[in-house]
Amino acid sequence: MKRAALILLVGTALASCSMEPKYVQPAAPVPPSWPAGDAYLANSEATLPAVTYRDIFRDARLQKLIERAIAENRDLRLAAANIRAAREQYRIQRADRFPEVTAGAGATASDGQSSSGSTAGSGTRTRFTADAGITGFELDLFGRVASLTRAEQNRYFATEAGARATWLTLVGDVADAWLRYAADASLLKIAQDTAANAENSVRLTRARLEGGIAPRTDLRQAEQVLEGARADLAEQRTALAQDVNALQLLIGAPVDPTLLPASLDEAAPMIAELPAGIDSSVLLRRPDVVQAEYTLRAANAEIGAARAALFPRLSLTGLLGLASNALTGLFSGGGFNWSAGVDANYSIFNAGAGRANVRLTEAQREAAVATYERAIQSAFREVADALARRGTITEQLRATQAQTDAAADTYRLAEARYRGGIDTFLSSLDAQRSLYSARRTLVNTRLVQASNLVTLYRTLGGDSLLRATPQGPEATAPQP
Repeated sequence: MKRAALILLVGTALASCSMEPKYVQPAAPVPPSWPAGDAYLANSEATLPAVTYRDIFRDARLQKLIERAIAENRDLRLAAANIRAAREQYRIQRADRFPEVTAGAGATASDGQSSSGSTAGSGTRTRFTADAGITGFELDLFGRVASLTRAEQNRYFATEAGARATWLTLVGDVADAWLRYAADASLLKIAQDTAANAENSVRLTRARLEGGIAPRTDLRQAEQVLEGARADLAEQRTALAQDVNALQLLIGAPVDPTLLPASLDEAAPMIAELPAGIDSSVLLRRPDVVQAEYTLRAANAEIGAARAALFPRLSLTGLLGLASNALTGLFSGGGFNWSAGVDANYSIFNAGAGRANVRLTEAQREAAVATYERAIQSAFREVADALARRGTITEQLRATQAQTDAAADTYRLAEARYRGGIDTFLSSLDAQRSLYSARRTLVNTRLVQASNLVTLYRTLGGDSLLRATPQGPEATAPQP
């Protein structure tokens, strides 16, 4: 008994050995600050503020849609199931670090007849047994099992970070779809206004034609504008229906019409700006970057497991038992017995597979490093692009608004001159088309401005509702 306990104690002490390479976080392969220049806004903030989507998306209707999406979206449900599966896979692997203790009990009865067939001393004999044992517990001398456990734990953390990335993307997608609906509602209103003006032009031109004032070409041109506006009306109604379908897919449930905006002018001001931190290291907390780093940590741990597999494996076997011919005497001192043993297993020849496995895990780690660095670079590019758009969109919107105002004034003057017989109908028609185009461009520019704020929220990944990233590989280990 003492020998078995000693063997187990020594094996446990030696199990702290690890052959994993020391993990060093790769340096971020991006500049330490965001780009600067004419296309970028000056940023004075030192850090990204802690905000939630409610701080950015301030319309109560949009907040309700986002909350519904978080509760019902199928991608989030899939991500949650993947987290549960990864957590249980980690627990399964972690169980190999502990001995499996089995227990059993039994009773046998025989008629007492000897092997020669003699009936001397015949009678029923009963034997009772009870035992507990450890079979094939690996003494993790070189940290193989511990490395595999750390690899599974880091995969679990990576899966959890991937779910947070899905959550962040979903919130941004719902906001974008809501804004797109608002923009299409505004474009529908513009098409309705244009169709109404075109109908008035057709009536006026027909009256002038019948009075002998206008040629027939004026009427046909007015009818072209009218039918074009009617076609746009049909297209915008289709777009609105498709926008609702997109929202329903994101939310995972029917959309309440009362939660939809009437126009972009109503919706856009409800999207607040998220200041970007001047230090690009804020990207390291983006969920997709965190996911890539934990995948890298898992690959690093796999190297330790592959290296440890090159050395012999020692397995401990122990058995404690009780046996007696009488149940009342089963637990007496005379019925106790025990045994213990250690088995060593080492592959003498495997055609170099063991060392090839080490080189394989090292190559996989290099791939994980490249993936991690690419994730950071992609994140930097996404934020830099969003900041470039943010730095110029205000001037573009101002110019587009001025262009629309000028087009509206030109149309009013051209219409008045045509009615007064000063200009041809073609001048009025061109002015009307220019105004229609300018109004549509203004709506699209406002949509770009609002969507840019959504993009900044999504690319910076700073929603404080997301669970804080673990500070180390053991920080948030799932509990059994």
